[in-house]
Amino acid sequence: MTPRLASAGAALLLAAACAPRPAAAPAATPAPRVVVVTAAGARLPVTVELARSDEERTRGLMYRRELAPEAGMLFFFSESEERAFWMKNTLIPLDMLFIDDGGRVVGLIERAEPLTTSPRDPGVPCRYVLEVNGGWAARHGVRPGDRVEFENVPRF
Repeated sequence: MTPRLASAGAALLLAAACAPRPAAAPAATPAPRVVVVTAAGARLPVTVELARSDEERTRGLMYRRELAPEAGMLFFFSESEERAFWMKNTLIPLDMLFIDDGGRVVGLIERAEPLTTSPRDPGVPCRYVLEVNGGWAARHGVRPGDRVEFENVPRF
């Protein structure tokens, strides 16, 4: 090997060693979840999509043909008040859990009929609404008075 070739090789190795390395991929953020804790002590995790803006809340789960068994959508509101939900353009039956500021289920609408515009309102103030597949609440024994915990859910 010629001295010139050796010098070029050493320079190349040095340049490669000093080159900036690509940044490591950021750690994946855990998916937001709501855990419903029943009076019987069952802990029922639901992976949720978040509906925080007016646009997201208006669209909700419209046009969905299916929803994974332990998945749902959590609707956020800036303050507690009575809320009514409809099923316009919603293709699947849903259960709606109405949740107060303290994380207590204060109302429950079960198996809301798809493609209808009649309002569903439990008649009590709530801050959050969790929508899950129709029949989910009955299958798991969820009732008003049960508690809800939020995991990896950003607040306002």
